[in-house]
Amino acid sequence: MAEITARSKFACPSCGAEAQWNPTKQALVCPFCGTVSPMKAPAEGGQVEEHDLVAALRNIPDDQRGWQAEKKSVKCQSCQAITVFDPTRVAQRCEFCGSSALIPVEDIKAPIRPESLLEFKIPEAQVRDRVRAWYGNVWFAPSALKSRALTDTVRGIYLPYWTFDAQVHADWQAESGFYYYETEYFTDSDGKQQSRQVQRTRWEPSNGALDHFYDDELVPASKGVPPPLLRRIEPFPTTTDLKPYDPGFLSGWVVEQYQIDLVAAAQNARAMMDRETEQLCGQQVPGDTYRALQVSSDYSGQTFKHVLVPVWVLAYTYGAQTFQVVVNGYTGAIAGKYPYSWVKITFAVLAALALIFIAVVMFSHSHR
Repeated sequence: MAEITARSKFACPSCGAEAQWNPTKQALVCPFCGTVSPMKAPAEGGQVEEHDLVAALRNIPDDQRGWQAEKKSVKCQSCQAITVFDPTRVAQRCEFCGSSALIPVEDIKAPIRPESLLEFKIPEAQVRDRVRAWYGNVWFAPSALKSRALTDTVRGIYLPYWTFDAQVHADWQAESGFYYYETEYFTDSDGKQQSRQVQRTRWEPSNGALDHFYDDELVPASKGVPPPLLRRIEPFPTTTDLKPYDPGFLSGWVVEQYQIDLVAAAQNARAMMDRETEQLCGQQVPGDTYRALQVSSDYSGQTFKHVLVPVWVLAYTYGAQTFQVVVNGYTGAIAGKYPYSWVKITFAVLAALALIFIAVVMFSHSHR
C-alpha cells in the first residue's frame, strides 16, 4: 500500500487551538476563534488504490498499520464497539448505545490503516431536522416520541468498511421449465360436465456462462451499528467520491476501529458475490421457470480497500429500551429503530378486521 504523508496535529494558525473538520465549510475550523484553515491537498501519489486481496491475506506490512496520528481507544462493554478519538478528549459514554461501561483498549498490534474515506458533507443542523421529520413519520410509534427532545445526543462518527472488487466467470447448468396448458374435464357439484385449462411444465436441460465484474462490494466492519441498519442507508459512493486518507478529516471526530478483519470481511464478500452470481445465472436460464441450478464460479482480479464512511448516530432510551437512528453523513439517507405503540397496533388490527367484515357482508348481499 502506498504511504500517504499527513500531519499528526492541526493547530489553528490564529490562536493555536486544535482545529476540527467542518462538513459545512469543508475545511478545518477552530472551535474557539472560528478561523477557517483549508486543508492541504494530499501529496502526489496519494491517490486511492485497490490492493491485491490474495497478497494482502498472506501478509499485512507493519508500516501500513496505525492511524498516522496519536489516538486513544475505548471498548464499550455493552455493544462491544471500539471507538478511536483524539487524546485530548475524554470518553464518558459510548457514542453508539450511550452506555457508560467503557474500558481502555491497548492494541497488541495496531489496525490496518484506512487509505481512503468519504468526508462528512451533511452538517449537524440538517441531521437534526431530518431526525425530527423521521420521528413524525414513523408508523405505529408512540405519539409521545414526536414531542421528546431526543436529538441532543446525535454524534458524527467515521465507520469502518471494506470494499472488494472481483471478476467472476461462472458456468451454469439447470433444468428449464416451459409452461403449456391442457384441457381437463370434470363433473361439478351439480353433476354437470365442465372443462378447465390446467398448467403443465415441460422440463429441458440448459446451460450457459456468465462474466460479471463486482465493483466495490461493501462489507461493514462496525460493531457499533448493526449491519442491517447500515444497509438501509447505503450506498456510500466509494466508487467515485473517495478521497485519500488524511488525519485532518478525522480531526475532532470519533472513529470506530474495525472489528471484522480482512479475512472475515473477504469471506463475507465472497458469500455475497456467490449469492448474486447464482441470481444472475438464474436470470439467464431460458423458459418460464427453472430448477436444479448448479453454478461453478472462478474469481480473478480480486482487490480490496479499507475505507472510512461518515455516519451520524443517535442513541436514545424510551422506556427500558435503547434505540438507534443512523444518518448517512454523505447522502443524508436515514434509518432507525423505534418503540411500537400496542394501542395503535390494536386499533389498526381492529380497523382492518372491521373492513374485512364489511366487505364480506356486502359480498354476501350482492350474491343473494
